[in-house]
Amino acid sequence: MSPTSMSPIAGPKPSIILDCDPGHDDAIAIVVAARHTNLLGITTVAGNAPLSLTTRNALIMTDLLGLDTPVHSGAERPLVAPPRHAGYVHGASGLDGADLPDPSRPADSDHAIDFIIDTCRSTEGVWLVPIGPMTNIALALRAAPDLAHRIAGISLMGGGTFGNRTAAAEFNLWADPEAAAMVFEYGGPLIMSGLDVTHQFQATPPRIDAVRAVPGRLAELLADLLTFFSHTYTTRHDDMGGAAVHDPIAVMALTHPDLFTRVARHVVIETRGEHTRGMTLIDQRALIERHPPNCDVLTHVDDDAAFAVITEAIAAFSR
Repeated sequence: MSPTSMSPIAGPKPSIILDCDPGHDDAIAIVVAARHTNLLGITTVAGNAPLSLTTRNALIMTDLLGLDTPVHSGAERPLVAPPRHAGYVHGASGLDGADLPDPSRPADSDHAIDFIIDTCRSTEGVWLVPIGPMTNIALALRAAPDLAHRIAGISLMGGGTFGNRTAAAEFNLWADPEAAAMVFEYGGPLIMSGLDVTHQFQATPPRIDAVRAVPGRLAELLADLLTFFSHTYTTRHDDMGGAAVHDPIAVMALTHPDLFTRVARHVVIETRGEHTRGMTLIDQRALIERHPPNCDVLTHVDDDAAFAVITEAIAAFSR
């Protein structure tokens, strides 16, 4: 498999299900998905905040964007591990930092796994885009093994050659390593947007100012959210100029593949190590007998061009 053999081809909007745990960067991913994909539905999972709050935040975003996209809540805890959240980054609500309205409607159901299965069986060529812990996706693949051969692929945010929740593990994979292992082993096209590429993509003050300069309420709210989000990053890291806006990368890997450099690697998830649980082990050996690649690993992003995509998407909905 060549480094680009799994890569989507630019053309018609990809049909996706966005599986998320909003989350400031999830909110931005929803905007990009609404602008540049055929967004079939949003499914929510516990992660950055408890499930009730991540679902609420997804509903708030659909209201702000004027979407009638269905929202289905899913797993409230990982497959094996206890539930663990990220209020230290996103605040207690998962979307601290802006005066957000209450959602205008409830979730369409609390059966996200059924929605994923039914949609992927009834619609050809669906991409699953998990940008939180991968519990919903793993449960769907386990309940309906035929999905592995029906979907177009999976574009995920998670992993990397270094961690953020531990020295070895990125948060989404650390939160549910068993689910992540099932996803990486599913056997179809797989794109990984890990910390190596997402840490190149920061909400710096000039970029937040560009969002704030967009007319309309949505832009103002998102600028406030990015300001809060970036403060948690700059105060917790030695050398970051703003928050790493992780999650939109997994969407733009499908919608704007020309913005990224990628390489095909074999990747597995560590589920048992005392210090390495949740680690993505990326085989970078030059040995001929290494395992064949199972994943396209994004390595570099044209960050200015990618943030311009975000700013334009916000402008398209801000009023």
